[in-house]
Amino acid sequence: MTPIAAPSPNFDARVRPPDMLLLHYTGMVTGEAALRRLRDPVAKVSAHYLVEEDGQLFALVPEARRAWHAGLASWRGETDVNGMSIGIELVNPGHEFGYRDFPIAQIAALIALVGDIRGRWDIPDARILAHSDVAPARKTDPGERFPWNTLAAAGHGLWLEPAAAPGPNLSQGDAGVGVSLLQSALASFGYGLSPTGRFDADTRSVVQAFQRHYAQHRVDGVADGQTRARLMALLRAAA
Repeated sequence: MTPIAAPSPNFDARVRPPDMLLLHYTGMVTGEAALRRLRDPVAKVSAHYLVEEDGQLFALVPEARRAWHAGLASWRGETDVNGMSIGIELVNPGHEFGYRDFPIAQIAALIALVGDIRGRWDIPDARILAHSDVAPARKTDPGERFPWNTLAAAGHGLWLEPAAAPGPNLSQGDAGVGVSLLQSALASFGYGLSPTGRFDADTRSVVQAFQRHYAQHRVDGVADGQTRARLMALLRAAA
């Protein structure tokens, strides 16, 4: 599908080629409202593309320019996420306005768009991420209803379903070697987390972000065996 040109003034220059795709939901009542905001010079936010629920595709910022979609964020120790990513907004009201499943037509259009983008830029599967991955304390999008498994089955992104590992659940308030190992694994994968050995609120936010993307059987920030097994399998796959 040829994108509809809907230029946004909210961008600046890149200093490096993009090597990450960052997926968002709009979190607004309508797609029309989201498109207006992404093009509003006063709002100072934008993305490279917006995908409507019916699959209609809008191009807002050229891929070679730095759109303003990530905000305060980090991945693998790098904080200029806008500078290294291409941002795609998916129309969905989000958790605040009636979060719902992403329609088949929208996901089909997204898969085609991601394939086109990856044909132009070197973007590894491990760097196709959620906004919540790079800003776990602030963001929940595109959320636990987004079909990351469908995207991965089409050849884009990581998705693994290993058998659950034995062991106790780890949750906020816990402490010890098990917590430190969990934190170290999350940090090695890319999340901005320090291995303190204490399962604090920041650790819970990161575990919850990981679950929204990779372990959608639960999204409560409790690291059960299935969550930990997926994390270890993904670490091996991303190596």
